[in-house]
Amino acid sequence: MVLVGAITAAHGIRGEVKLRSFTADPAAIASYSPLETAAGGKIEIAKLRTRKDGFIASLKGVTDRNAAEALRGTELFVPRGCLPEPGDGVYVHDLTGLPVHLADGSLLGEIAGVADYGAGDLIDVKIEGRKDTVLIPFAPQYVLEAAEDRIVVDLPKGYLDVEEER
Repeated sequence: MVLVGAITAAHGIRGEVKLRSFTADPAAIASYSPLETAAGGKIEIAKLRTRKDGFIASLKGVTDRNAAEALRGTELFVPRGCLPEPGDGVYVHDLTGLPVHLADGSLLGEIAGVADYGAGDLIDVKIEGRKDTVLIPFAPQYVLEAAEDRIVVDLPKGYLDVEEER
């Protein structure tokens, strides 16, 4: 299952919800309906309208604010097979576990996860021989190659230096 969105809050008194989409084309989330919750429930989008920070959605079977409030924080998933092929790239959820190599070919580590704190995707890399991980922006200036079997990064000098505690 692939995370494609989340219900962030109730909106109004008629059961509408605020919806955040994680799809490349944010409005495409409606085309994957019905969506699944982590608990296995189904959520079907009846109507979707744009707002500056996401969408307002009317959901089938959700008709009042109390029902909408109960869905706050619900993550929405679709089966991987429902998504189109990524074309030249990869889906970020497919990156976990891939080896990460530096531009010179040496192994840097393995992707432990992918995070997005609002400014774009970050790959969390477990460095070979170190206990900690390092976050690397998943952006063209850092990621030279993103393939199904590995990632190649080019990092600025000193990027991996560890600050010593004083």
